[in-house]
Amino acid sequence: DEEFNELCFEFGLELDEITSEKDIISKEKGEEKAKGASDTVLYKIDVPANRYDLLCLEGLVRGLQVFKERINLPSYEKIIPPEGEGQRLIITGETVHVRPHAVAAVLRNITFTKERYDSFIDLQEKLHQNICRRRALVAIGTHDLDTISGPFTFTAKPPSEIKFKPLNQSQEYTASQIMDLYRTDSHLRHYLHLIENKPLYPVIYDSNGVVLSMPPIINGDHTKISVKTRNVFIECTGTDITKAKIVLDIIVTMFSEYCEKPFSVEAAEVVYPNGKTHIYPELAYRKEKVKPELINKKIGISETPSSLAKLLTRMCLKSHVIGNGNNIEIEIPPTRADIIHACDIVEDAAIAYGYNNIQMTIPKTYTIANQLPLNKLTELLRVDLAAAGFTEALTFALCSQEDIADKLGMDISATKAVRIANPKTAEFQVARTTLLPGLLKTIAANRKMPLPLKLFEISDVVVKDPNTDVGARNYRHFCAVYYNKSPGFEIIHGLLDRVMQLLEVPPSEENGYTIKATEGSAFFPGRCAEIFAKGQSIGKLGVLHPDVITKFELTMPCSALEINIEPFV
Repeated sequence: DEEFNELCFEFGLELDEITSEKDIISKEKGEEKAKGASDTVLYKIDVPANRYDLLCLEGLVRGLQVFKERINLPSYEKIIPPEGEGQRLIITGETVHVRPHAVAAVLRNITFTKERYDSFIDLQEKLHQNICRRRALVAIGTHDLDTISGPFTFTAKPPSEIKFKPLNQSQEYTASQIMDLYRTDSHLRHYLHLIENKPLYPVIYDSNGVVLSMPPIINGDHTKISVKTRNVFIECTGTDITKAKIVLDIIVTMFSEYCEKPFSVEAAEVVYPNGKTHIYPELAYRKEKVKPELINKKIGISETPSSLAKLLTRMCLKSHVIGNGNNIEIEIPPTRADIIHACDIVEDAAIAYGYNNIQMTIPKTYTIANQLPLNKLTELLRVDLAAAGFTEALTFALCSQEDIADKLGMDISATKAVRIANPKTAEFQVARTTLLPGLLKTIAANRKMPLPLKLFEISDVVVKDPNTDVGARNYRHFCAVYYNKSPGFEIIHGLLDRVMQLLEVPPSEENGYTIKATEGSAFFPGRCAEIFAKGQSIGKLGVLHPDVITKFELTMPCSALEINIEPFV
């Protein structure tokens, strides 16, 4: 286990944990539920999101074998069948508004076992979640070619006209019924929205009208593959042709090793609505040239060109030195769609060299760090507020709409709050526009503590601001609350005077601070004042309204102060 952990680290991966199904279930649901689960040891490996070629056992093992120099990188071959014998996928014009792109390929004479088959299905699922963006950009369909006959047609029809038996179901349904059927399915319901409101649904037929699939929802049961399947027809439909090509390349390169002729893929022809044709998979190899000095300089090492080429070859990038050693030519295989720029090649060289083997050096440039003035002021204030007997709290920057609006007697539209588009919980719907609710919730959670409770917080609030490039702005606020059997307005007022004394702002109209009586929805009538300083209103202090106190589940009077400290920086 330790050796494998070490190998993963050297290869730029992380062995997350060594566990088993039993362990996982007992951790999540308790020992009782885990009875009868498998004890087989599982390795949980963290793969970087850009390395689609390591998402299945086949690719991972192949990558590690090449890295250990036990095997050479296989070369993937595209076999173009004789004229008229290959599979064709015809795209009709109707698909243009739903899913305009499709690519296809065939794995001939493949030999599955239970493990290989599971890995094949699992890879599709991982790609769906990752590069396919939950099937929004690409959806993969794999079919038993011996149960259907080409050419295949990829078209779009009204849901009522599509009727077939979906995967693992016992009867036929129309497309509309299928949508209703899977609305409660824990796995498939997440994909329904992709086509649900479209007038036409995408569908793929064979020459006899058998439905292969209704992407991106479900395949037909007729063409389902099993361990016994010998020839697999793979189609990827989507809204992004580049991603579709990458997904097809990854699937065929990973599993072509089980074909009768290993690492060979039979090409399929795709016919576009305008009559043009294209052969897929592309399986494109391309050459890049990188100067050895660049690699050495970027990583901070001094290796010879030939040893750099060897390092890159171990990372599945077949390389050799050309032109008297002043250039390295690198062949990028179709499995490495993540190599976009020279810096990706440099990164792989660094991984193969070993990050731990790079000598640490002091940077050539000296910079003297400085604290941000606003943060410096915040730090200074925190110490003195604690010295004044107040306890610091740190609360969430997100809260519910009720916290900042209803509970404080305001309307949500008046708060200028930034909303979260799809909040996971009701507690985190908006960014806070005031620090007060967080402190009141903190008091509510600490009602058992002896009175008085004196809390403060200095943190950012967020409000919408159409004049900024991101449409919102942060303000650093200071908020303090005093919670006791009596409101203690004089204590909060005294704290304000102490803060102003620390900021060296005198109590005067001209160039100091003043307070004027005002009304605030969260405050008791006649017990609220607005604070003015530096010629502007910086906040309010006062005794909180009994309604506000009860809405936050508190029972004692409470006075509060909240000001913006940015004008004092």
